[in-house]
Amino acid sequence: MKKINLLFVFLISLQLWSQKNIEPTTTEIKTAKELREKFDKSDIAILKSTETVDFKISKDKKNVEVDYSVSEVLLNINHRADIQKYEFYDSQSSIQTFSLKYKNNKEASIYPKDEFYKSNDLFYNDARVKYFDIDFPVQGYTYLYHLEKKINDVKYFTSIYFNDEYPVIEKEIIITIPKWLTLEIKEFNFNGFDITKTETKNEEAVVYKYKIKNIPPSKREKLAPGPSYIYPHLLFIAKSFSNKNEKNILFNDTADLYKWYKSLIDDMHDDPKVFEAKVKELIAGAKTDDEKIKKIYYWVQDNIRYIAFEDGIAGFKPDDSQNVFNKRYGDCKGMANLTKQMLKVAGFDARLCWIGTKHIAYSYSIPSLSVDNHMICCVIKDGKTYFLDGTEKFNSFKEYAERIQGKEVLIENGNDFIIEKIPTHEANANKEVYTVQYNLDGETLKGKVNKEFYGESRSSFLYNYNSIKNDKKEEALKWFINSGNKNYNVSNIITSDLSNRDQNVKLSYDVALENHVSSFDNEIYIDLDYDKEYNNFDLSERKQSVILDYKSYDDVTVTLVIPPGYTVKKIPQNLNIKTTDYEITINFETKNNSIVYHKIFNFKNGIIKKEDLEIAKKDFDLIKQLYAEQIILTK
Repeated sequence: MKKINLLFVFLISLQLWSQKNIEPTTTEIKTAKELREKFDKSDIAILKSTETVDFKISKDKKNVEVDYSVSEVLLNINHRADIQKYEFYDSQSSIQTFSLKYKNNKEASIYPKDEFYKSNDLFYNDARVKYFDIDFPVQGYTYLYHLEKKINDVKYFTSIYFNDEYPVIEKEIIITIPKWLTLEIKEFNFNGFDITKTETKNEEAVVYKYKIKNIPPSKREKLAPGPSYIYPHLLFIAKSFSNKNEKNILFNDTADLYKWYKSLIDDMHDDPKVFEAKVKELIAGAKTDDEKIKKIYYWVQDNIRYIAFEDGIAGFKPDDSQNVFNKRYGDCKGMANLTKQMLKVAGFDARLCWIGTKHIAYSYSIPSLSVDNHMICCVIKDGKTYFLDGTEKFNSFKEYAERIQGKEVLIENGNDFIIEKIPTHEANANKEVYTVQYNLDGETLKGKVNKEFYGESRSSFLYNYNSIKNDKKEEALKWFINSGNKNYNVSNIITSDLSNRDQNVKLSYDVALENHVSSFDNEIYIDLDYDKEYNNFDLSERKQSVILDYKSYDDVTVTLVIPPGYTVKKIPQNLNIKTTDYEITINFETKNNSIVYHKIFNFKNGIIKKEDLEIAKKDFDLIKQLYAEQIILTK
């Protein structure tokens, strides 16, 4: 009994000793408070981070493996914090060590979870995520995080970013490049950061050390540029390696990149017989080549569910077309391949295309897998190339989504390749035209509205409308028109064919607008604007450029018939704004016993640049002020 009591006392003492050695010190609490003042929206800070990169030739001597490690000191700067620390891996990589320790170097009583990566309720056996759910109980609490990861093929190891979702106080990246490996390191977005670089050489290798201090957390902003445009990072291009005087080419230039892509295509096993009957059914009765292409292209858009998947070998190798056809779902590569194979069955010269969307800053001058994040199809007809993206639902043939316009595209061409650029469209190709004439009925504005959608505004409308269950479409159409506002009563809706993506969408309806008119004595106060476009466009804390979904062009005309016996006492001042990237005009005019209110918002480049944000903030403040003004009629 005595022995048991002594053991119990010993265990309690050990536990108290352990707790004492992991509780935050006065210095750690002080540091946490100081960092919280500086980074008031962050829960933790990475006090110190060390990343190392080493290379070795694989056992089969066919490629180069990468050993990548990360060690971090995590400090809670908030009162308490709950975060996830995670790492993705796939069939081309493995996690060797994934540990979390207390600051006394004892294993933390938090166990990692390891799951398949899940998207849209579909699982993939090629992508997994390993993570800790970490609880920081008090301010100043510290954990030590360590990761060791092996990448089986150097071509998949493309970049390292200096920033993190949390502030990084001090980071060091050590890259050891052996003499037998030719590897280029490209540096991006270093300006404005405290980054130092040293290079040391010995007989065996060249060692690069990058040090950076006080990196703010990456800020998640809507409509922001991709991270490759804004955050400091290193891009790795492994060009070749030598083994026993034998040189092995990796990605020395774009031709090598294409050669690898083609090897994946050549390894596929397409069986077009599976969908031959469907192709014949689709093009039966089509009188022109364009009609045949549309029938196939639109069928893929409408019948193949898009899923996103980019990791590992499956991130670059398309699924066999018959698999996508039978399953009725696929990623961009699978959808592009099915489109290609169906067009080939129909007799067309269709090809696969690799492309990096506007989310990526790089071009094909860089032979790296990081250049691409998307695959589409093209058809070459009468000497012209037309691009088809099955993931863009309700995109019309010969129209291209903003996210790929102007971007380089790599087109398969046998053992060779072709590089072209996707055509671009002007903003007025995406016009949204709105006209209404109001009459006053007591304190209600009543009128007839006509709307017309072009280009990407049309495809966006059709996608949102057709994604709604059939039994709720009429209700959804009303909600789309009035955004659920009970003051905007809609009736007698007439539409064009909302399944036809080759025609502009047209809507007409009757409207009764409440609570926009007030009468006092002999005066009527009228707020004529219901939509108030961009009234909630908040740029007050914006840090990065605004990248719109597409170049938009809103053309709005609102006419108010002046009731008998009344004249115009006051109308708001006109507003005209013209910059490199957008033009906005808001005009009021008294004409033929009516007030004509005309607005044009022309975002001609689909962007508001970071350097122009201060000007844009003032411009949109002026618009908000104008929206707050009213028309005054008097007897």
